[in-house]
Amino acid sequence: QVQLVESGGGLVQAGGSLRLSCAASDRTVSSYAMGWFRQAPGKEREFVACIRGSGGSTAYADSVKGRFTISRDNGKNTVYLQMNSLKPEDTAVYYCAADLHYGVLTTTPHYWGQGTQVTVSS
Repeated sequence: QVQLVESGGGLVQAGGSLRLSCAASDRTVSSYAMGWFRQAPGKEREFVACIRGSGGSTAYADSVKGRFTISRDNGKNTVYLQMNSLKPEDTAVYYCAADLHYGVLTTTPHYWGQGTQVTVSS
């Protein structure tokens, strides 16, 4: 059982930056693909970004390409989401996710964190 704990959310003005962190409980987290999803009020949860266990491959939703960067530090069992040039439409609860299979991660990952709120004011 992998436990994921997000941190780093908060309130920021449009154009600002935030870095989210997701700490995993499993020391073998390097075996897992990890990613971020978000859910805005009244909307379905959507994929944001993901990264392979080795960190060698990443993928992003079109809406965040060029603004968000996902990375990981397997020595710290942590994945990060650097969010720059934030927009009010980025306001959502951001969830960390993990799965052994990279191909599954973008749709139905097995493990989820509790989420952290990101609010971008205009």
